[in-house]
Amino acid sequence: MVLDLKWIYEIIILFYGLSLTGYFIDFIQGDRRANKIAFWLLGIVWTLQTVFLLSQIFIKDDFPVTTVYDGLYFYAWILVTFSLVLNRLFRVDFIIFFTNVIGFSVMIIHLMTRAQRDMGEGGVELVNEMLVVHVTLAIISYGFFTLSFIFSVLYLLQYRWLKSKKWRNRLARLGDLAKLERLSYLFIVLAVPVLLIAIVLGVVWGYISEDVFYWMDFKTVGSIIVVFVYMIWLFLKVVRGFQGRLISTYNIGAFLLLLINFFLFSSLSNFHF
Repeated sequence: MVLDLKWIYEIIILFYGLSLTGYFIDFIQGDRRANKIAFWLLGIVWTLQTVFLLSQIFIKDDFPVTTVYDGLYFYAWILVTFSLVLNRLFRVDFIIFFTNVIGFSVMIIHLMTRAQRDMGEGGVELVNEMLVVHVTLAIISYGFFTLSFIFSVLYLLQYRWLKSKKWRNRLARLGDLAKLERLSYLFIVLAVPVLLIAIVLGVVWGYISEDVFYWMDFKTVGSIIVVFVYMIWLFLKVVRGFQGRLISTYNIGAFLLLLINFFLFSSLSNFHF
């Protein structure tokens, strides 16, 4: 009897993506709480990977290293294992972050290879579920970007009212400038890795589905540009130390580009709708 562990793949990708998001937050702003959450999520990933690995060994009586397809999964498991050990024994957070970027990429390649190899009913179901996750994560990231945009708009309004000395009750209700800028920054830090993961899953879906995938599709190129624009925002904010009106105005411009990508480029896309 063959044990169907397809659901393990989906949960692994979900928790791996969440863990990677936590490590990204820690990488950007040194958040130890995000690092701890990411570590425990990675522990769940390792547990699920180990369950699948042991099922291959004891149920299918096959140690999964005999093919490139199986070797990719074992390689991803090794990377997660090393990451957990390094995280407990040493404080090398940047190495752990980049190691898990590679590990997540290997898992995605393994998933793509598996779906292409098993394009029966189970493979098609896996492809369809991947599309659902892709769309869901993209919309969640758009929600984060929207909140960041709102806080940037409120920052500029608050700044204008302060300069014009229009105190009244509006200033107190909006909050101070530092808080508005911090919240705007926080939601972009959350949104960028989520959108990146959504794009990766979308590309994988495009390659393994029966639909024709176009790298030069309007929506595909537009989404990559949006991520690049927000990565520049993070670089200016974190590395160059930009703040205040300039960075808030940039954020508003980036969000307008996101709206163009969502509404206009989607309508011009060959396979998005």
